[in-house]
Amino acid sequence: MNRRNFLNEMGAGFTSLALADTLSRDGFLGGQAHAADGVSKWNNPLAPKKPMFAPKAKSVIFLFMYGGPSHVDTFDYKPLLYKLDGKSIPVKTHGRGGHKNEGRVVGPKWNFKQYGKSGQWISDLFPNLSKHADDLAFIKSMQADSPIHGSAMLQMNSGSLLSGNPCLGSWVNYGLGSVNENLPGHVVMLDSTGGPISGAKNWSSGYMPATYQGTVMRSKGAPILNLNRQKGLTEKQQRAMLDTLKEYNTGHLSDRVDNSNLAARISSYELAYKMQSHAPEAVNFTKENEKTLAMYGIDNKKTSEFGTKCLLARRMVERGVRYIQLYAGGGHNDQNWDAHGDLVKNHNHHCGRTDLPIAGLIQDLKDRGLFDETLIVWGGEFGRQPTAEYAKGTGRDHNAKGFTMWMAGGGIKGGVSVGETDELGNEAVEKPFHVRSLHATVLHQMGVDPNALSYFYGGLDRKLVGVEHAEPIHEIIS
Repeated sequence: MNRRNFLNEMGAGFTSLALADTLSRDGFLGGQAHAADGVSKWNNPLAPKKPMFAPKAKSVIFLFMYGGPSHVDTFDYKPLLYKLDGKSIPVKTHGRGGHKNEGRVVGPKWNFKQYGKSGQWISDLFPNLSKHADDLAFIKSMQADSPIHGSAMLQMNSGSLLSGNPCLGSWVNYGLGSVNENLPGHVVMLDSTGGPISGAKNWSSGYMPATYQGTVMRSKGAPILNLNRQKGLTEKQQRAMLDTLKEYNTGHLSDRVDNSNLAARISSYELAYKMQSHAPEAVNFTKENEKTLAMYGIDNKKTSEFGTKCLLARRMVERGVRYIQLYAGGGHNDQNWDAHGDLVKNHNHHCGRTDLPIAGLIQDLKDRGLFDETLIVWGGEFGRQPTAEYAKGTGRDHNAKGFTMWMAGGGIKGGVSVGETDELGNEAVEKPFHVRSLHATVLHQMGVDPNALSYFYGGLDRKLVGVEHAEPIHEIIS
């Protein structure tokens, strides 16, 4: 052995020792730990793992209102806006139109009323959801770092403005694994008008193995694309082919200290094989009665699409899927909640499509005893400004300085509101909560410490909530 080879071997050896120590740590820090029998958990990265403490929720349903709903027209009641409607006032705003120091106020176009024993303020846009006012916890002081769709979407989904990071669903499945070996642990359902800006980056596993990325499931046709067996290939032949492939891959894997991508590939082949039999059953509504279908609005053309996705979400929860994300709105302009022009037309359309299905989802989860163990999150990537974007019209520009989201079920207090924006709804002024606080709350309710869950990559222990200590929103936790 010459000098160069000696140093190379010694360097690799020391590196392997450090990596072995990292992989053998108990818990979540520094990546996957080895199982007690010495077999790396990478052989089944989605194997169920124990939560760090007793969880309140077993699954998450994130209802993503893509485009940015107007909080001052939905859940953040601001009486002053009605009085100032049409008047130009000095107010500092920051949206896609840049920084402005004044603007023409657009008063809310719908009335607000108080609902439930808690007296929650909800606008006329949600006549069905308002019946569940005492189940909802409103966070009225949310803040994000960007008023631009692409980066704001990435931050709401992955905690970072930049692409290449694992999304929330990936972190949930990395930390907890899956309790269903026959379905993905992370499911995404898109709007028929198209996916959100940045596309698959919003449900990517980033620097984690591909096993943790979201699987797009469709409400019509084949539930998952490219899943069906090739024509002319029998089940027996496919099983034999997969077994041979697994034998070669496992042999190669055993020669490596760590090859997470290969292990994830082995796992994905097996999961896809199982899904061929189980995915069609999961989306089969033939055993759902007419009352249930009507509860979700599936019998109505306006609500049928989102209602179908909400019913699928309930069926995914029943089957142990950890994280389900539903997109309401896609494409561009009026195809999503991005109301730059006609606010009334836009929000009447999107609230009309989603109000009944969401109310139906809450009621159905309650009826089946699943509400208390299912965490529901509602919101978009940001809110809207109290002023008009253009000289004419009712459209509002983006607003990341203060907006509203709500959570329900999964150990969340119902009938409460936390945080406040100013009297115009322009900026959070009382108990502002950053996106990382929302993510910390989701992980906490799932039994995971958001500040301890990390993944070793690029020489660093990476976290969903970043390097700063992130506290869950305790005010809404029961």
